[in-house]
Amino acid sequence: MSMRDVQSERDSRRIPIDLVGIRDLSYPIVVLDREQKEQHTVANVSMAVSLPEHYRGTHMSRFIEVLEEFQGKVTLSQMEHITEHLRQTLRADRAEITFQFPYFIRRHAPVTKIPSYSRYDVIFWAQKDSSFDLITTVIVPVQTLCPCSKEISEFGAHNQRARIEVAARMKNFVWIEELVEIAERCGSAPLHSLLKREDEKYVTEQAYQNAKFVEDVLRDTALELEAESRISWYRVRVVSSESIHNHDAFAELERHVSG
Repeated sequence: MSMRDVQSERDSRRIPIDLVGIRDLSYPIVVLDREQKEQHTVANVSMAVSLPEHYRGTHMSRFIEVLEEFQGKVTLSQMEHITEHLRQTLRADRAEITFQFPYFIRRHAPVTKIPSYSRYDVIFWAQKDSSFDLITTVIVPVQTLCPCSKEISEFGAHNQRARIEVAARMKNFVWIEELVEIAERCGSAPLHSLLKREDEKYVTEQAYQNAKFVEDVLRDTALELEAESRISWYRVRVVSSESIHNHDAFAELERHVSG
């Protein structure tokens, strides 16, 4: 039975569309895991293509068909193949895909060494037109302790949870875990899902001995990324949920890596 293809009908308004597609699709994916080889997770997926002025609409079902063809295997090396296949399937000049997903790393408490999982949020963003572009972002929760508060107070100092967002373009493969480790080294102290009393004492004192403003965290993270030869570009954003102020504090920068 032949059915009318409404989307492919010509449009007379002569207005090309930059991006059209689907968003907020929950979809199971498989990503590379440094320790376990693979990790199964669920991504929030957005997929879009450019639409020429003469087409009335795009074919939304074909976005999901592309995902199905790759069986949810979303590795950095696969991202170019997925975006190019989407571009060709929809006969578009440009295709763009975003996978945002939780990623879990097995961590050990600093003193008791008790294991537990810590969650990090990861974003793969890819675009393909005449060239390919890929940005990997990790969002890492840390603790910060205020140097000013430590200096002026007789007892303690205000501290809070902060998040470090590291986005990178890579020349060669970098593990998600490596980007997370860079960020965690640059806070006052890392966060843990499971801590016993001995561990809490250690983490509390670690943060107190390593007081940092958001500016300090940002610059320390930038220095580590500048030294990483596999990264060609990065953006860092640090946001601190201030515990004694009625606002957040933030700092951010974006750089191309020389060399």
